[in-house]
Amino acid sequence: MNSIIIDDEPLAREEMQSLIQEVSALEIVGQFSNAVTALEFLKNHKIDLIFLDIEMPMLNGLEFAKLLPEQTLLIFTTAYSQYALKSYELDAVDYLLKPIEKNRLKKAIDKAVAYQKLLSAETVKTTIEANTDHFLFIKSDRRFYKINFNEIKFIEGLKDYVVLYSESQKLITAMNLKTIHQKIPADIFMRVSKSYVVNKNHINSFDNHTIYIDEFEIPIGTVYKNEFFQKYSDGSLNAEV
Repeated sequence: MNSIIIDDEPLAREEMQSLIQEVSALEIVGQFSNAVTALEFLKNHKIDLIFLDIEMPMLNGLEFAKLLPEQTLLIFTTAYSQYALKSYELDAVDYLLKPIEKNRLKKAIDKAVAYQKLLSAETVKTTIEANTDHFLFIKSDRRFYKINFNEIKFIEGLKDYVVLYSESQKLITAMNLKTIHQKIPADIFMRVSKSYVVNKNHINSFDNHTIYIDEFEIPIGTVYKNEFFQKYSDGSLNAEV
C-alpha cells in the first residue's frame, strides 16, 4: 500500500514520515508542500493513501479532498480540531490532531489498510436479499445468512458500499447508507452523520461530538446532532449540554 504526505511545513512532513515508518510497512512515495503540486503528481500516479494537512496555501486540504479519485483513501493531519466533522463528510478514514501520537497513527493506518482490503476486487461483496421486522437476509457466495438487527452495532458508509459491524463480523455490501437505513427499524437505528447509522442499544456513551460503541468512536454530524440528542434521550437532553 503506497502513500504520500502533503503538508506545508517541512518539519511536519519529516516527522510524519518517520512516525509512519515506525508503525507500519506503508511505502511512502512522495512528500508535497502544497496540494496543487500533489494534484499534478496524482495525474500520473495511483496512490492508495494520502496524509493531508488542512491549513495550506493556494488550495486547502478540504478543497483538495473533493478532487481526489474515488478509490484514494485519506487521513487528515492537522492542528485544528474544528475541521473534524467536515472531514468525515468527505469520507476521510480518520482525523489526526497534531502533535500526533504513535499509537493513534497506527490505529488510523490499520483502519485504512482494512478499508482497502474491504474495497478490493478480491473481497466477496454481499447483497441484501430480504428483510423482516427482526433481521436481514444477506447473500454471500451463493449462501444466505440471517443477520439479526440486535446484533448490528452500527453501519458505516464507505465510498459506494456500506459496512455492517455486527457482534461477530464485518460485512460489506454494495448499497448506499440511505437505502439500507430505509430497510431497518427506525426505532432502533439512528442516522448520526453522513457516513454512520448506529444501533442505539449498543451505545456505551456519548458527548457533544462523538458516540462511543465499544472501541469505536463515531462522529455526530452537525445536521444530525439535535435529532440524536432529542430522540436518544426522549427529549431530556439537548445538544448544548
